[in-house]
Amino acid sequence: MTTAIDTNVIVGLWDAEETVRQAARRALDAALTRGEMVICGVVYAELIAAPGRTEAFVDQFCEQAGIRVEWELKERIWRTAGAAFQGYAVRRKKHRGLEPRRLLADFLIGAHALVNSYRLLTLDSGVYRASFPRLVIETA
Repeated sequence: MTTAIDTNVIVGLWDAEETVRQAARRALDAALTRGEMVICGVVYAELIAAPGRTEAFVDQFCEQAGIRVEWELKERIWRTAGAAFQGYAVRRKKHRGLEPRRLLADFLIGAHALVNSYRLLTLDSGVYRASFPRLVIETA
């Protein structure tokens, strides 16, 4: 089965905290044993957005890790992400902003995995479980 990787798992590999790095490494190793690993273009953009990271660095990392980038997002992914974000906004308002603030990028990542029938590997399963109940989620 194909596993879509959330940005936070890859960034976890580069974390200063050893326990975070080890958890991310174990999770990626396990995902690799189950099949192909992919990231969507949104994850790629988040990875290069950090100061000091270059396209060349991220490209090399993905190649060495065996992670494929899926650049195109189908119409259904955009629609699913928008609907999920709307649901999150309603939940957040109902709970008077107690839910953590999220970006649309999180919902595009979740919708990409769901629409393509991938499992999603993430360090932050809460938003995905609430917004995409049919999504298979792996956590590190």
